[in-house]
Amino acid sequence: MVWSKKAMRSAKVRFNYDDYLLLPEDERYEILDGEIYLIPAPNTRHQRISRQLEMALIQHVEQFGLGEILQAPYDVVLSYENVVQPDILLVLKAGAGVITAMNLQGAPDLVIEILSPATRGKNAEIKRKIYAQFGVREYWIVDPEVDTIEVLAWSESGYTGAGLYRNPEHLSTPLLPNLDLPLSRIF
Repeated sequence: MVWSKKAMRSAKVRFNYDDYLLLPEDERYEILDGEIYLIPAPNTRHQRISRQLEMALIQHVEQFGLGEILQAPYDVVLSYENVVQPDILLVLKAGAGVITAMNLQGAPDLVIEILSPATRGKNAEIKRKIYAQFGVREYWIVDPEVDTIEVLAWSESGYTGAGLYRNPEHLSTPLLPNLDLPLSRIF
């Protein structure tokens, strides 16, 4: 079959939160700048790293009474055309008003994304810009291929590097100044 130029045209459709609510619940999705992305199920190593990070952060946050840790699948509605499901997030007590019965309405203080082959480009590039645009104070990019965590701190011009930590180094962060996290515990 030969396609004509007219037949190959497509409309630039932007999706929003109302569309998101109509998607099937048996899959995970995100909307980034009006485009829908299917989120593949994470592999076993991803899950283990996520569990270890979450346990360490919950322990730290509870010890110092800092706020609340939440994990995927959980909707973070940054805007009408930006709905994400970070692997792990932190909302400090001062910003707890963004947590609703259904989801989070606004920017968390910390977002952690664990890279996988299917999400590497999206998490490292697209979501990095979106999280900066909406004022997420810190963004951690966890790379299981090289056992690193990159800590990015928000500034008005985008994220700046606050540290690149390799296993077995200890991670510390401007957002959580008392945190001393040995990466050997995570990887």
